Amino acid sequence: MSKVVTRFPPSPTGYFHIGSARTALFNYLFAAHHGGVMYFRFEDTDIERSKKEFEDDIVQGIEWLKIPYAWPDIRRQSERTAVYRGYVKTLIDAGAAYEAEAATDDPSKKVVRFKNPNTTITFNDLVRGEVTFKTDELKDFVIARSVTDPLYHLAVVIDDHDTGVTHVIRGEDHISNTPRQILILEALGFERPQYAHIPLILAPDRSKLSKRHGAVSVNEYRAQGFLPEAIVNYLALLGWNPGGEQELFTMQEMVEQFDISHVQKAGAIFDIEKLKWFNREHLLRLRADDFNEEVLRILEEELQKRNHAWNENVAHKLIHVVRERISTWQDLRTMVADGELDFFFSDPELVASDISQKGSSAAVAAKHLEAVSGFIQGISDADISDAEKARSAIWPYADKEGRGEVLWPLRYALSGKKKSPDPFTIMSAVGKEVSLRRIRTAIDALGRAGQ
Repeated sequence: MSKVVTRFPPSPTGYFHIGSARTALFNYLFAAHHGGVMYFRFEDTDIERSKKEFEDDIVQGIEWLKIPYAWPDIRRQSERTAVYRGYVKTLIDAGAAYEAEAATDDPSKKVVRFKNPNTTITFNDLVRGEVTFKTDELKDFVIARSVTDPLYHLAVVIDDHDTGVTHVIRGEDHISNTPRQILILEALGFERPQYAHIPLILAPDRSKLSKRHGAVSVNEYRAQGFLPEAIVNYLALLGWNPGGEQELFTMQEMVEQFDISHVQKAGAIFDIEKLKWFNREHLLRLRADDFNEEVLRILEEELQKRNHAWNENVAHKLIHVVRERISTWQDLRTMVADGELDFFFSDPELVASDISQKGSSAAVAAKHLEAVSGFIQGISDADISDAEKARSAIWPYADKEGRGEVLWPLRYALSGKKKSPDPFTIMSAVGKEVSLRRIRTAIDALGRAGQ
């Protein structure tokens, strides 16, 4: 195969959609697999709808996803109008196009129509196989608002030719554009690229993926704490089946294995829960230092919002607790915002009736807490910071007296919550002095309740 050149040509008329990200990814994977390049350009001939904020969003999204493209400077069709005008004149002079009716937005100008030869166009789609169109149904279609104002179909053909694009890989919703573009490139004497129309990404109900199904903008997922590696990995498998059992891929592994003949024809269903699974797996793959640093950064930021004093020693103890529970970084922010971790940084408020296990009594709970307090006093500060050593000091008593009878009041005394990590994890985080104080508070509360 000669040098492969693909392109990612979004229109800056909306935010960076998850479907556009998948198209960019497939173009890059295909080109990179064959040692080629992918170009990035903005198709902004729709001047009224194209906006700088959408351009910025798309650029930020593709760079966050780390999808490489060839140019340091992104091209824009709006900057190439003079080039297109020359080709409009060429087509008119050759009799392949003509000035027709007056433009609706400017009656002083005439639209330019392509003179349809009414032939049959057949091309071999790398995903869908042989595709045939009868072009007489297209009639004489408009290629420019005027001789000085070219439209999308003409600009696309010229851009692809000028950058040597060999493969046009895009969503199947563009397949109806292909016969028009082939007619134009043949009239200009350009070589025809190969086409591949990939399946659309669908919602779980098989409708078109839209805002009502949740976030569809790449940068929304970024804000929700997803990792770019996880999104890229998941998007690659939406419509492409590499074969085998492997699901987790690095970008380089995807480049090595990508085969466009393994792209399916049917629409791919977007499943947010599956994306979360991918994200959790990629979180677990992060270097420990990187994971720990981000956990601490988010904890400190979110705890400040709740007016908790920052305790880095306690925060370090929470890293493994967090690691077990989150699928995205947003999950951690939500945990803190919901107060699930408050008791690690401040003494909880206790409800006396909740301290004893259901079916037990305040007196029994107080007795067990007194006993546990004695065991904790016998543990050194260093040993209590090790959850397993704290467990070994208390477990024989709990095993003898009944684990629920002993551990429920202990865990609640330490956390003030009916659901929390085990008491040994909490003790190892907050330390000996705080643990003893909280247990004494619970015993006192039980005493007052029994008066």
